[in-house]
Amino acid sequence: MTTLLVTGGAGFIGSALVRQLIAESHVAIANVDLLTYSGNLDSLGACLDDPRHRLHAVDIADGEAVREVFAREAPAAVLHLAAESHVDRSIDGPAAFVRTNLVGTFTLLDEATRYWRGLSGAKREAFRFVHVSTDEVFGSLGQTGYFSETTAYDPSSPYSASKAGADHLARAWHRTYGLPVIVTNCSNNYGPCQFPEKLIPLIIHKAVRGEPLPVYGSGQQVRDWLHVDDHVRALRLALERGTVGESYAFGATNERTNLEVVHAVCGLLDELRPDPRGTYARLITFVADRPGHDLRYAIDATKARTQLGWAPVETFTSGLRKTVQWYLEHAGWVERVMRGEYRGERLGALQNS
Repeated sequence: MTTLLVTGGAGFIGSALVRQLIAESHVAIANVDLLTYSGNLDSLGACLDDPRHRLHAVDIADGEAVREVFAREAPAAVLHLAAESHVDRSIDGPAAFVRTNLVGTFTLLDEATRYWRGLSGAKREAFRFVHVSTDEVFGSLGQTGYFSETTAYDPSSPYSASKAGADHLARAWHRTYGLPVIVTNCSNNYGPCQFPEKLIPLIIHKAVRGEPLPVYGSGQQVRDWLHVDDHVRALRLALERGTVGESYAFGATNERTNLEVVHAVCGLLDELRPDPRGTYARLITFVADRPGHDLRYAIDATKARTQLGWAPVETFTSGLRKTVQWYLEHAGWVERVMRGEYRGERLGALQNS
């Protein structure tokens, strides 16, 4: 049986990938996840009991431990999703982002190269390392235009800078050592099992509790929203059909301002769980903007559509409805993942600077 090594497989996007692979393919999954605050076994659901899923609670920055996983699992490919990923959190504590996103990616690339060099024949030829990244590495767009695979890097936050560095490392390991790397960059993901420090689950969580709904600045920052299930379908296609050494950008052409997203969530909550005190939009509260907040992200996914045959299934309307319904039906999941140090408070405000 073919084994895929998935890093960050208990996180938001990683767990969606694992769930989809277990449900729709016959591969085995070696899931490497240190289970920090945003990595939750609850997100894996029935996969935890599936004999094709094997969890390794390993730090990707620990070379010896990573080497042992490669030796034990003998994967046919790596899909690297493990990362510190919240911009606000990176402003408060950038060191963890440098360690995981840069040192961890370096270590994983180094051990993957060691393992790949030990392969021969068809296994060596077929091996792939898919490095999963973000559109935030490109910086901010103006009112027009789109990011693409050829856009110059211009990261604004410690998070996006650490991911940009990781992207460069992945490409360097391909060009210098020949490791068969494919790089992907995606727009803003949303969907089930997203840690509730991110916009959509945070708004849902606070709204049902009757708490103020924080909107940064004027709320006019624009993002291109991509449902997580559509993203992981794209990652699978990149693995199966992507060209070694190439990059692929994934976006759904669902541009919305943050304020529009918050109002859309409130409208769905008004319909699905009415509050007798009035519309949830009454809770919207404008707060100080994030330092260095990028104005607009949007992706031209033409290359992925034409070369990989990928297209998103969910519209923002259909995907957001499913997402809100999921969080309302899984309040226990939210409560369990919020039992750690994070309780929905504002991060990244530089209050002590």
